[in-house]
Amino acid sequence: MTHRISRRTATALGLSALAGTALTACVPGEGSENATADGGDAGKWTTGSLTIDWATYNPLSLVVRDQKLIETALGSSVSVEWVQSAGSNKANEFLRSGSADIASTAGSAALLARANGSPIKVIGIYSQPEWSALVVGEGSDITGPADLAGRAVAATPGTDPYFFLVQTLAEAGLSIDDVELQPLQHADGRSALEGGSVEAWSGLDPIMAAAEVESGAQLVYRNVDFNTYGVLNATEDFLDNHADVAQVVVDAYEQARTWALENLEATAELLAEVAGIDLAVATAVITERSNLDVSGVPGEDQLAVLETISPMLSESGDVRGGAEAVEKARGEIIHADFAVAAVEKQ
Repeated sequence: MTHRISRRTATALGLSALAGTALTACVPGEGSENATADGGDAGKWTTGSLTIDWATYNPLSLVVRDQKLIETALGSSVSVEWVQSAGSNKANEFLRSGSADIASTAGSAALLARANGSPIKVIGIYSQPEWSALVVGEGSDITGPADLAGRAVAATPGTDPYFFLVQTLAEAGLSIDDVELQPLQHADGRSALEGGSVEAWSGLDPIMAAAEVESGAQLVYRNVDFNTYGVLNATEDFLDNHADVAQVVVDAYEQARTWALENLEATAELLAEVAGIDLAVATAVITERSNLDVSGVPGEDQLAVLETISPMLSESGDVRGGAEAVEKARGEIIHADFAVAAVEKQ
C-alpha cells in the first residue's frame, strides 16, 4: 500500500523547463537597480514585513533564524517576525488566519489544508524525515499495531503522526474508529503517555526521541514510507504579491541546507539548545531521522507520497469535498519556481 521513495534523489519535475519559464516574474526585488550590495536595504521590496514560522521539527528553520539569513538579505527596510509552530496543524492555522505568510508542515498536512480550501502552495522541501512512530511506555504490553484495538491513543489531527497512525492501524486491519483517539498536541501526547491517560502515542521528533531517552519510551512500530516530506508553504496571496520576498526565503533555506549538511554536529547543537533536549537526542534526530540531503525542489517524489495517502484523506471525513477535493488539491499544491531558482544559485 505504500510507495517507496529513494533516500537521496533530485526531483524529476523537469528543472530545465521550469528554470526557463517562470523565474523572471519571481524576483522583482532581487538584483534591481535600487538594491544594495548588502542584500537590498535600500531596495524597493514589495512588502515591509514578513511573518514566518520556525519549528523544532524543521531543522533548517532553526538555522535560517539563528544565522539571520533572511534579515541579512532583506535589510532593515523589511521587518521579519518569527512565530513558533508547535505542529503542522498550528502552522496551517497561522497560514489560514493570515498570522504567517510562510510556514512549514508535513506534506500530508499541506494537502489536507489545501483540500479544505486553504489557499496555500508548497514552495520548497526542507527534509525527508522519519519523524513519526508508534510509541508506548516502558513495560507496555503493546508490541505492534494489532494491539491497539480498543486502546486510548494520542495523536495530533492534521499532522503526519496522525496519518502515520491511520496507516499503521490499516496494516493490522484496523481503522481510527477502532481506537480511542485522544486529539492532543504533540507535547501533550507525550505527557499523556507518561501520565498513563493513554496507552500509546503517535509521536513526533524531537519530542519522541527525548521521550525514549528520558522516560524509557519504546518505538514499537516504525515505517519511513508512512512519513511524508517536510514542506515549506506560502499563501497564494503572498506569492502573487510578494514573490521577491518569497524568493529570498527559499534562497535562505537552500543556504541553510548547504551549511547544515556540512555542519551536522553544529545543527544538532542548535536543535538541542532551542528544543531544550539532550545533545545525544538532538544528534540522533539530525543524523538518523532527518534526511536533509534531498532536493529542495518539490515535484514528483512528493506527489507520489501524497497520492498514497490521498485515499485515506478522502475516506477519513476530514475533507469536506471528499476524493474530488483531495485530487484537485494534489494537482494544484506545488509551486516549484522559487526552489528551482534557489537550487541553481547554490
